[in-house]
Amino acid sequence: MNLSYFISKRLRQNTVDSFSSIIHKIAVGSIAIGLAASIVSFLVMQGFQTAVKNKIYGFSNHLLITKFTMNNAVEEQPFDFKIALYEQPSKFPFVKNVQEYSHKAGLIKTEHEVLGIVFKGVGRSFNQNAFAENIIEGRFIYFSDSGYSKEVLLSKKIANKIDAKVGDDIVLHFFQNPPRFRRLKVVGLYETNLSDYFDGKVLMGDIRMVQQLNGWKQNQAGGLEVAVDLNYFDAFTLWKNSLPIGTNKFTEDENDTVFFEQPNNSSSFDFDQAALDEAVRQIGDTMDYDLNLESVRDKYIQVFEWLDLLKRQVKILLGVIIVVISVNMISVILILVMERIPMVGVLKALGASNRLIRSVFIYNGMSLIAQGLLWGNAIGLGICWLQYQFKIIKLNPHDYFVSYVPIEWSLTTIVGLNLLIFVTVTLVLLLPTRFITKISPVKAIRFD
Repeated sequence: MNLSYFISKRLRQNTVDSFSSIIHKIAVGSIAIGLAASIVSFLVMQGFQTAVKNKIYGFSNHLLITKFTMNNAVEEQPFDFKIALYEQPSKFPFVKNVQEYSHKAGLIKTEHEVLGIVFKGVGRSFNQNAFAENIIEGRFIYFSDSGYSKEVLLSKKIANKIDAKVGDDIVLHFFQNPPRFRRLKVVGLYETNLSDYFDGKVLMGDIRMVQQLNGWKQNQAGGLEVAVDLNYFDAFTLWKNSLPIGTNKFTEDENDTVFFEQPNNSSSFDFDQAALDEAVRQIGDTMDYDLNLESVRDKYIQVFEWLDLLKRQVKILLGVIIVVISVNMISVILILVMERIPMVGVLKALGASNRLIRSVFIYNGMSLIAQGLLWGNAIGLGICWLQYQFKIIKLNPHDYFVSYVPIEWSLTTIVGLNLLIFVTVTLVLLLPTRFITKISPVKAIRFD
């Protein structure tokens, strides 16, 4: 048996009802609380990211294809949407769905309210399954075989403003020359809680009505939305491709202006962003030059920057937790060493090396870390399970985009946090045990 491990085990058995037992409990408690806080923070952060991203992707998908235009109007320039991507999506194995859409500005006029809106026309290719979770009342619009559908889907926020409910008729006035209006029936209400982007201004209907109002052909639309299977891409390959190639270098542009080109920064690798960039690259190579392809992350950059800020804050919290745990463990080990100075002197007098004696206290510390991790997992995962099952903590959906604190289970995250804390704090134990090398056997035996 390992001698240092044997001595460490005997020491732990002899600490019952002693001062050392109190120190042990403090150490275990600090590690448990730190790990539990880390687990809850990361699972909640990932839950927020997934919930908000799914709302945006469910409404606008991952990629947007539009015709290049120099103006900032709401309505897009029409183009023939039956491109290679639309006609033969099987050539792009990472593409899950391609759907056409068009926007048209207008207003809803009632007896007491005039509200500006954006009518989003969609077709049969619209992925209703992905959008279904946003429908809170009624159903999605039905596409008739002849003519355009006279049904419309309102957001709950718009419905409350104009005092409309499922089954009511509304009149939409569209801005064009000459002005036109359409009487449509409300068949459903949706809610994404992304009021600034969707709920506050967008209602959905048949794209064929937009085509008729604008005088477009049946194969023309304002844009295409592309749903991408992000899991199709290999994370390691994307990360490797993001690494800087070569060294910094000077290059010249078309005006012979010299500028400094830096390599890519791979320290902040984002898998979703890298996967979407790769999808944009592969799809863009097959498109005409008059079409514009952009990621939905670029269109709603404020939301994704907020999510990235949330991720950075959680990482900072993890760093603070590790520092606190490490400082606490240094204090604990120093106290244990001071309490056992006579034992250290006896062991040195018997010929024990500094390495053996240091190993005794390192094994002791590792035992405390393991106990703390066990309790930390129980506490952290228990809190997350309660929130996941019963949604105890509620939120204001208009501020946080979700009505409760979301939890996303990730075995990789849980295991990674356990390993990170265990390895980091174990390495930190090497610092206080260096004090043992400076202890003189004679003074240690006389120590009282």
